[in-house]
This record gives sequence, C-alpha cells and structure tokens, in this order.
Amino acid sequence: MSVASPSRTRPGARSAFLEERPMRYPDASSRPLMTRRGWWLVLLNFLLPGSAQVLAGNRRLGRFGLGATLFLWVVLILAGLCALMSFPTLVAFATGAWIPDWLAWFRWLPLTLVQGVLIAYAVLWIVLTIDTLRLVRLVRTGSVSRFAIALLSIVLVAASSFVAGTGAVAAGATRDAFTQIFGASAPVVPPSDGYYNILLLGADSGEGRDSMRYDSISVVSINATTGAVTITGIPRDMPNFPFAPGPMLDKYPNGHTGHANATCGWGSGINQLRTEVEVCQDGNALYPNAVANGSTPAVEATKDAAEGILGIQIPYYVFIDMHGFAALVDALGGVDINVQQRLPKGGGPQYPGQPAEEWAIGWIEAGPQHMDGDTAQWYARSRYTTSDFDRMRRQRELQQAILAQATPQNVVARFQDVAAAGTAIVETDLPQGLIAPTLLDLGMKAKSQPVTTIELTPAGGIDEFNPDWAYIRQLMQTTLHPPTATPTPAG
Repeated sequence: MSVASPSRTRPGARSAFLEERPMRYPDASSRPLMTRRGWWLVLLNFLLPGSAQVLAGNRRLGRFGLGATLFLWVVLILAGLCALMSFPTLVAFATGAWIPDWLAWFRWLPLTLVQGVLIAYAVLWIVLTIDTLRLVRLVRTGSVSRFAIALLSIVLVAASSFVAGTGAVAAGATRDAFTQIFGASAPVVPPSDGYYNILLLGADSGEGRDSMRYDSISVVSINATTGAVTITGIPRDMPNFPFAPGPMLDKYPNGHTGHANATCGWGSGINQLRTEVEVCQDGNALYPNAVANGSTPAVEATKDAAEGILGIQIPYYVFIDMHGFAALVDALGGVDINVQQRLPKGGGPQYPGQPAEEWAIGWIEAGPQHMDGDTAQWYARSRYTTSDFDRMRRQRELQQAILAQATPQNVVARFQDVAAAGTAIVETDLPQGLIAPTLLDLGMKAKSQPVTTIELTPAGGIDEFNPDWAYIRQLMQTTLHPPTATPTPAG
C-alpha cells in the first residue's frame, strides 16, 4: 500500500502529514522548530553519518552513508576484539604476513586498502556534513543558533576527519616501515633446538666511518615456547675465534688470524671481519646470496663467527646504527637505567693523562636515571674512565631497557615516531612472516620474564685472550637448556 505524497492530499490531511514528519517536512516559518531540527540533524550526522539524509534529505545518499558507517564500525569492533585476544595476529593480518612468500610483493595490499578506506570515509563524512548543513537551512534557525550550529558542524567534522586521517597516516607508516625494514629477508626457518637466535650488531655509520667496525656484538636467543630471552655478549676484540662450517672456516680451519699489511690489514678480533670481508676482499664472492637475502657479506661472516663461538645456529641479524640510535630512544619516550658509576660525555682526552673534568662535555650521574636519546647514546658509547667490558654491560642494560619500554601500548601511542626512527637506523634480514605473529607473540610473553645475560668476559669466567671454546659452548647449552632437577623418590 503506497503512502500518498503530501502534495496530493486534502489540505487537512496534508497538514497532519507534515506534523507527523517534521524532520523532512518542517514548518520553515517556526524558528524554534527549525533550530531544534538543526541541532538534531548535526548531532545525528556526527553520531551516525547518513542518518540525517535518511530522515530529511537524499535517502540514497543517506543509505550509502549508513552502510559505510556500519561497515566501518563492524571492522573496528572486529579489529578491537582481535587486538584484545591476540594483538600479534592483528599485526600479522594487517601487514600481510599471511600472504605466501611467492606473493610477498602483495603484502603491502592490506594496509593500503585500510589507508584508502579511511581516506574515502573521511571524504564521505565531509560530504555528508556539507549536505547536512544544506538540509538544516541555517537562515531559518535562530540568529545565535545558526552560527553555533555551523561552528559545531565544522568542529565535529574536523575531529572525525582528523581521526580517520590519523588512522590512514598510521596505516601508511606501518606499511612503509615494514616494506623498508623487511623488504628483503632471509627465508623463514624453524627454531633451532627450541630457540630463535638473532645476531644483534651495533655500530656508528656516521661520516668518516668508511671502515666501520661493529662496536657491539651480541646474540639474542628467544625461547620458541615461553618467549624467555637470553642475551649473550661477545667482546668485539675476541681473538682467534673458530668459524661454523662455511667459506670462512675453509679459509681459517684453525681459528681467525690477523693480516698485517700497511695498505689493508686486519686484526684477529671479531669486529675486524667487516674490514677483511668488505674492504680488503671481495665479500660477494664469499657470500654470493647475502645481499639478495637482505644481509651483507660482513654480517654473514660475523654470523659464522658467532655460531662457531657459541655452538648454536644463528639464521638472522639485526643491525642498529648508533649514529641514529638516539632517535629510537626518544621515540619510545626515553629509557630508565640505574647508573652504577659516574660517566663522562665526550670524545675523550686530547692528550694522554688529561683528566676527564677538562674534556668532558657533560656527565651521566650515578643512580636511577630516565635517559633521553642523547644521554642513552653516551651511556652506550662511553669508553673513557671505564673498560670495554663495562661498556658491554651498559649496552646490555640499554637493550633490556628498550625491550621493557617497547610495550604494544607505548609503540602504538608513539607509532609514527618509532616507525620513522626504526626505518632510519635498523637493518635486518628477519622475514615478515616470522615477525608477526610469531616473534610479536613471543615478545609479549617475554615482558613478564626476566632477561638472562651471558657475558663472555673475565667477569663471566672467560679468559679474554685465550678463551676456552668448549667451555663457552657448554655454558650456552646449560643456560639455554638448564638441567631438570630429578625429584627425590618418596620414602
């Protein structure tokens, strides 16, 4: 049964029809009515975009707006539930980790679609707001209300568009960060003996560092079941170390040795490998697949060295450029460190025996400190008035502090800064398919557990000049796989 149009009804019936539908057919001569109607339309447009058009304007446009709004709400609710139940799964879905390796080029697609949808919705909201103001007929409202209604509409659409735009920017930043950091990667391999082992390298690639050497070398071992983290620090000058099977073992079957040469020589320490492999020799001939897998010949040689020293498989690496390290710390909001001894900031003395008070540009005082990026960088680098072994300990403290600060909530809140800093200073061959959800899930488990550290230094029972390689490998196995206590039989 059709409903007659008000223009085709008797005058009395038409009047009753209009009174029943004041939103669509208001009495334009009544300013109080038009004012109330204006407020309602603006609020409805903000709370449920499209509803104003369904009630008072173009129903087709209104239904489209309502459909888009309900679709976005459903997606946001599902994403929120997924984040509450398994945040790593949400990240894996958004970053395309579920896409197989042979289609890896399309992993940018999910976040690009999210970005496009959010931008389109922001534009739709603006269009609906402009149309709602047309339906309000501001000239028919009260003299004060017309300006208030227009101002409220502008504020609400600006706020909603800002939220949608921020989400679109975050989606784009996430996509770009994953593409840049994990664009080329090694293949996903299963955990080795129950652990994911990652070589963590730190160095300064600033100007004038053509023969850059790794200042910080450690191995992060993540338990594939519990997420427990063990960090093993390797002294950068550790000499005559063995290699795991590979091209470097073929060259040095009895341990790494130096090469004294005025033009291009290197020492026997592990941090000399980059000079040897990439500066003095053709590293690509030694490791022809390194670059294609997101690595470098120097990194692969250092992996082989760390595997030979520790007796474990290390398929992946993460390189942190200390030249931009401060940006990452600042992006995370700083780190908390309990400083054990007062440390100077600065490049060191100009002549032997010069006291630190004369050359230091500042000091890191002993005691609890909340460090910004610049202070954290000096804390990791400072080598005067202290030893390399102390510096290794401080670097390990910073690694733990950054892990503690990198909570999902903090990273999300500061995401764009963290992503920008990460793409500038981090290089890795970790596969996207391993990052999410596997390593993210293990990282969340690790938050509730203490980090175990092993230092291959005299403090850790290791002779720095003549290490016992068999003892080091046994120490690693005992730490990663502690013996289970045998229960005493009853009686």
